[in-house]
Amino acid sequence: MDWFRRMMAGRYGVDQLSNAMILLSIVLLIISSLIGSSIINMLAMIMLILSYGRVFSKNINKRREENMRFLRWWSPISIKLMQYINRIKGYRTYRYFKCSGCGQTLRVPRGKGRVHITCPKCKNEFTKNT
Repeated sequence: MDWFRRMMAGRYGVDQLSNAMILLSIVLLIISSLIGSSIINMLAMIMLILSYGRVFSKNINKRREENMRFLRWWSPISIKLMQYINRIKGYRTYRYFKCSGCGQTLRVPRGKGRVHITCPKCKNEFTKNT
């Protein structure tokens, strides 16, 4: 294992973009094996080679910039996805309402009857049934 540590010294390593590229190439390989497309298979292999090129690259600043651009693109998507997943998980115990003043999503416990809700962002007040 020491040989691997010495080999990776001064190299960029794995980051979120590399992980995403590897995951996407695996998905593309599965799809290409299901439908038998050599074009998708070639695209998956190219993506896999590029991701390993990033991992073993010695141009650390360039790889860091690429990862930051990817994260700026991916973060809003991941936040929306996590909000959607949390909303599905809390469906049985919470009701969700949009504030008519600012559009903020508000979470209120289910089964409390008629409740008076105050938006913490804009202080708009409204009454809803839970």
